[in-house]
Amino acid sequence: MNTRSKKTMASLGASVVTVSLLLTGCASGGSDDGGSAEQVSQDDIDAAMETETTLNFWTWVPDIEDEVAAFEEQYPAIDVQVENVGQGQDHYVKVRAAIAAGQGAPDVIQLEYPYIPSFQLTEDLLDLRPYVGDALDDAFVPWVWNQVTSDEQILAIPQDTGPMGNLYRDDILSDAGLDGSSETWDDFATAAETVKDSTDSYITNLPPNDAGVFIGKLWQAGVKPFQYDGGQEVGVDLDGEQAQEVAAYWQDLIERDLVSVDPNFTDQWYQGLSNGKYAGWITAAWGPVFLQGTAADTAGLWRAAPLPKWEEGASVSANLGGSSNAVLAGSENPIAAAKFAEFLNTDPDTIAQFNTQQSLYPAANELLSSEDFLSVQADFYGGQEVNALFAEVSDTVDADFQWLPFQDYVAASFNETLGSAIADRGDLSAGLTAWENDIKRYAEDQGFTVTE
Repeated sequence: MNTRSKKTMASLGASVVTVSLLLTGCASGGSDDGGSAEQVSQDDIDAAMETETTLNFWTWVPDIEDEVAAFEEQYPAIDVQVENVGQGQDHYVKVRAAIAAGQGAPDVIQLEYPYIPSFQLTEDLLDLRPYVGDALDDAFVPWVWNQVTSDEQILAIPQDTGPMGNLYRDDILSDAGLDGSSETWDDFATAAETVKDSTDSYITNLPPNDAGVFIGKLWQAGVKPFQYDGGQEVGVDLDGEQAQEVAAYWQDLIERDLVSVDPNFTDQWYQGLSNGKYAGWITAAWGPVFLQGTAADTAGLWRAAPLPKWEEGASVSANLGGSSNAVLAGSENPIAAAKFAEFLNTDPDTIAQFNTQQSLYPAANELLSSEDFLSVQADFYGGQEVNALFAEVSDTVDADFQWLPFQDYVAASFNETLGSAIADRGDLSAGLTAWENDIKRYAEDQGFTVTE
């Protein structure tokens, strides 16, 4: 996922949360029984790809026209019009408004994984299975494939991911007498005290304005805070025993002033990455390249490592960010649109280009297993093969994780509940409970049945 769109998602105000998508006004995106429609014939596909067609594609990915040009070269009858209508909520609000108006909606959209259920609920996504068959079932990392599929339907094609790891300042940890990143979270807490006492740096920062970061911490710990399989029933369990243990862990570090609580993607936060205020950044696979542009003067001082583990010997990670391409159910060119989304994210040249030009971390197995990709040595990280490290991390992401069909409200609610408790260095346990209660109230107000 583009980091700026992640920031926008995490910092939503309640005023932009419109679940106009809820329970009414559904389009005709899937079959009546929840399964996939009959596969389109190859003759139909061939004919569609040779027919003069204009596709409209709304995306925030910069300079994506380069990858689009490769598709147009292979299918010269098809012209793809690329438009950036905004990022984060600006993008989704305009997509939903166009759908509701019944005109002006694009054929293909950029879609972050947490937002897929909201469009699934209103049946505004075309099931791509009839157009791509089973060929893609093994093309992507299994956990991310689970993010875009439901009841055999393919709701989107993965483009990039954000398996989580720890970027750390090797020089600061060395000055504190530490050898690399901590293996376990218990070790991390001990190291946090050592780093603060020895260097006056914080071992990391816990942002109070980014629900995605805390959700990632819950994900890695095995918490399943959200359940949604379509329809009008949702599961919300944010203050169970495991989740409260995660909150208590960070509560302790905050109370002892061993981690900072600066809002991320702010001037203060950027400065902290550059001036050594933070000895590390718990982030995702898109973070290494982002950091190179943000803290260029610290080149060679950083290293990458997996997240510390809750249980020694257990390798489990989570995901933070990433997006896909989906075809809207109302598209008048479903075949061409589906094949465009498929091509963009499976063609070897385009998926490599996304990584080298847009710095997107790949979802496709073909690139993740490429020696050229894995063997890249990053000077910013002391010559470390960072791509290879995060490829290994990607294999450890827990695949059984779901989102609610109003994830935008979940993010906004975080800022007012748990996020507020973090910012105030207050009671994280109470903040976690308040977050759950607020989400449940909202879900019930919107007509959902809530389970735990």
